[in-house]
Amino acid sequence: MRDIFVFAVVFGTLPFILGKPYIGIYLWSWLGYMNPHRLAWGFAYNFPFAFIVAIVTLAALVFSREPRRVPWTRESIVLLMLILWMLVTTIFSLYPQLAWLQMEKVAKIQLMIFLTMVLINTREKLETLVLIIALSLGFYGIKGGIFTIVHGGAYRVQGPYGTFIGGNNEMALALIMTIPLIWYLHLNAKKIWMRHSYTAAMFLCAIAVIGSQSRGALVGGVAMGVFLWLKTRNKLFTGLVMALAVVAILAIMPAEWHARMSTIDTYQNDASAEGRINAWWTAFNLSKDRPLVGGGFDTFQPAVFEAYAPDPYNVHDVHSIYFEMLGEHGYVGFGLFMLLAWLTWRKGARIIRECGKDPERKWAADLARMLQVSMVGFASAGAFLGLANFDLYYHLIAIMVMTGVVALKQSSAAGKVVMTPIRTAPQPFVRSGGDRINRISQD
Repeated sequence: MRDIFVFAVVFGTLPFILGKPYIGIYLWSWLGYMNPHRLAWGFAYNFPFAFIVAIVTLAALVFSREPRRVPWTRESIVLLMLILWMLVTTIFSLYPQLAWLQMEKVAKIQLMIFLTMVLINTREKLETLVLIIALSLGFYGIKGGIFTIVHGGAYRVQGPYGTFIGGNNEMALALIMTIPLIWYLHLNAKKIWMRHSYTAAMFLCAIAVIGSQSRGALVGGVAMGVFLWLKTRNKLFTGLVMALAVVAILAIMPAEWHARMSTIDTYQNDASAEGRINAWWTAFNLSKDRPLVGGGFDTFQPAVFEAYAPDPYNVHDVHSIYFEMLGEHGYVGFGLFMLLAWLTWRKGARIIRECGKDPERKWAADLARMLQVSMVGFASAGAFLGLANFDLYYHLIAIMVMTGVVALKQSSAAGKVVMTPIRTAPQPFVRSGGDRINRISQD
């Protein structure tokens, strides 16, 4: 029945995509984040639903009257440069067969990221996309939270097998990045029952993060939680929810969990932590030998450890987005990766500054704040997890870009800015009274 349901939803939606290509982004996101076909056991399990949806979306865009312009902001330009540099490092990779397979996967993901920036171009579309992403991943958070409570934290929460979020660490990172999105939905919910539902969902997602028993996720969750409290408008309510979550966690989780988390301070005696540090040194030593191009995708193989690791026999996954980028794509790729994060953060700060006091655009400031909180979760938990190519992170960057574009359009439509007809170097817009407004979409 599950196989039939997924087939019915996907193929039943394809005709609507032909008329409205942006629906393809919604469907692709649902398939990519919830992975409903991985919850089936029959012919749907390995069926290429996402590929079919992507092809139909591209075809629909070609023949539709939808705008086909990519918003070339600083963030989208740097993202394109990063993708092109990944192509260069793949050409010079140490393991070409493995690298080209991964490059193909990354290229497909990034194509849909750019299509998101083309098609998701109104507030309504942005909020619908955020809702789909939050509910798709929140499904596992709600399920995992209930599972953790029922079993007293005795078992690890994991995602669907064979996906980006299949492992406990990956699932925890995805939920850490999802909680701020649910909080945005909570802030903008019109009905009280919806607000309470979103609050319960966040609470269960937080329980699921702890139930994953991921130490890196604990660090990331604490960092995300602190920043969420700083960024939210209602700090008292947020603090109460977080306090209840902490109390519930301490009461639910068994002694084994407390013992495992305590090893964060004694990593020198932990084999897993030692393996990660060994892999980090491998990435660093490889980058000294190949500073520009690194080793290419999937470079952390036994032969590389034998050549560059302090302990050549301790072969371990790199488990860090930073050392993953450094080892696979050299200092150029690492620099572009960090520059993209910094520019996206600045974009969010500018949106918050420009829209925070405007009642009509406060939604944009709220969304930018929560996207920043998600970035903090990714940056902190990602320090201990090798998910540098996680599509959710790049999707959130695309949403940040389009939030700035839509907020600028909304301001212009309300007569608050004067548009310049000539596309030259970015200049500030000017109010009729002389007040200066920075160009969100460029900065």
